[in-house]
Amino acid sequence: MTKGGQFKTATVAALVALMCMVGKAGAAQCGNGPAGFEAWKRQFAEEARGRVGASGIAALVGTHYATATIAADRGQRSMHLPFEQFCAKRGCSAIAARGRALKQSNAGLFASIEQRYGVPAGPLIAIWGMETGFGREHGNQNTLSAVATLAYDCRRSAYFTDQLYAALTLIDRGVFSPGTRGSMHGEVGQTQFLPKTVLEYGTGGSLEGSAAALSSTANFLHAHGWQPGAGYQPGEANFAVIQSWNASPSYQQAIAQTGRQIDGGGGGRR
Repeated sequence: MTKGGQFKTATVAALVALMCMVGKAGAAQCGNGPAGFEAWKRQFAEEARGRVGASGIAALVGTHYATATIAADRGQRSMHLPFEQFCAKRGCSAIAARGRALKQSNAGLFASIEQRYGVPAGPLIAIWGMETGFGREHGNQNTLSAVATLAYDCRRSAYFTDQLYAALTLIDRGVFSPGTRGSMHGEVGQTQFLPKTVLEYGTGGSLEGSAAALSSTANFLHAHGWQPGAGYQPGEANFAVIQSWNASPSYQQAIAQTGRQIDGGGGGRR
């Protein structure tokens, strides 16, 4: 290579490095308290323009720092309990008893879901009961504020930035509104989908309704590799799919055991 070519290459490299530095300097900076949230929000809104429509940007600008969400995010102690204590706290026995009745009274719905997605009633009902008490407790936090706060918070900023973009997309599409409400981390509906999960696995209809929520949950499990007719207890083929739903080992075991009790002890095998 000639000296001129070397100079040109070095110049291009320097320009690329400078552009990267400028990009990093201009990126919205995470924080660990409410003081920087408004500045972060303005920066994020600028970065999101072009990727997010006007409705989404306007909704983002209207968000507030969700102190309750941060407190909940720092205090998820029940997820770290041993299985027996976790199940006692969450009421696994009551979920199984109520779940058996719901399986019988909604037999047509669960049969159609299993025919389409291959997922039996047991684990779906267990998730439904564990997440919202069969729709009794959906949460009352502003979804967008919760997700925006977690995207700003340095603890899991990258993960919740993806969730925030998904939430803004759902607002642009009219699926969410600026006033959509859900649980502390931005989960919505009867089986508590995060925004990105709604975007990727929602099957249509409001997740505040049980049929849409259960169908969407079955779609999630199916997309993560559920094998029709295979077992879902620890060590069986579909337990890994249950693990994809929630990272807590005690939660995973609770879903598997409660689902087996609802399905009559078969663990998914018919």
